[in-house]
Amino acid sequence: MLITRTPLRISLGGGGTDLPSYYENAGEGFLLAAAINKYIYVAVHDNFAPKYLIKYSKIEDVDYPHEINHPLVREALIYTNTPPGIEVSSLADIPAGTGLGSSGSFTVGLLKALYARQHQQRANTDIAADACHLEIDKLEEPVGKQDQYIAALGGLTSLTFAADGTVTPRSIEMDDIDRKDLEEHLLLFYTGVRRRAGDELSALHDGAKVEQSEIRENLDAVRDIGYRSVQLLEDGNLEGFGRILTEQWQLKLHRSTTPVHQQADGWINEAISAGAYGGKLVGAGGGGFLLIFADNRTPVRRKMREIGLREIDFSFDYLGSTVTT
Repeated sequence: MLITRTPLRISLGGGGTDLPSYYENAGEGFLLAAAINKYIYVAVHDNFAPKYLIKYSKIEDVDYPHEINHPLVREALIYTNTPPGIEVSSLADIPAGTGLGSSGSFTVGLLKALYARQHQQRANTDIAADACHLEIDKLEEPVGKQDQYIAALGGLTSLTFAADGTVTPRSIEMDDIDRKDLEEHLLLFYTGVRRRAGDELSALHDGAKVEQSEIRENLDAVRDIGYRSVQLLEDGNLEGFGRILTEQWQLKLHRSTTPVHQQADGWINEAISAGAYGGKLVGAGGGGFLLIFADNRTPVRRKMREIGLREIDFSFDYLGSTVTT
């Protein structure tokens, strides 16, 4: 049996500019993200029957890969030319649909497991590119490329997306004390809301193509926050970074003023009133997790607990997708 462990992620600045419809037309996308120690595990092992046995929320037992209903598993098995006689199963630390990039993490982990089973040595950057190809090109999902790359590479990383689709990752250079302070003062709270990101990303995808559209201008401002976020962290200005989270959130709220987002805005304002520097909703799905930056964390934690939001402890992951056994 082979098991891969692939991290989920939190987007810290510039999220949305990794959409091909944006960077292909705007010339460049840029964002900052961090892999965290919450994982998706994918297990593959030999099946005694010459069939494909797929276990997730459903169980599929089929003769040919094109008969598999799970789109990511189907396309990954076809893409890697995996013959029958295999069982695939998965589990996750955090539920899907909560804004932490689970789809990209799953695809990266699955491909890494399939390549390892075939004794293929593939760099994690190549696996990330393959995962993007499956989700964006083959399945035509309206998703970007940050989830696949940060899941594969790990770390606190900036990603630059060129107009031709090339992705350039760079590890953020920070003083060790500042890096530890950043990790300690970022708080993650589960809202209890699970939603697919597809609807919101589809709207972004359409608007990002048009140079003079409101969404395009909004994403230009989001990209600028990505650049500024990296500079603030590398300068050691953590308070400035914490405050810019709210600036980014306001841009997201402006382009999608849904009831869920309005509720999240209220929660963020409650956190700020309790002493937080700033915060944002993580991911594009409209629910999931609130990310809050607070120097004095205790009153913020108490306020969020009063509201009914559950805190999830986390730290950064610097390994990316790995084969654990």
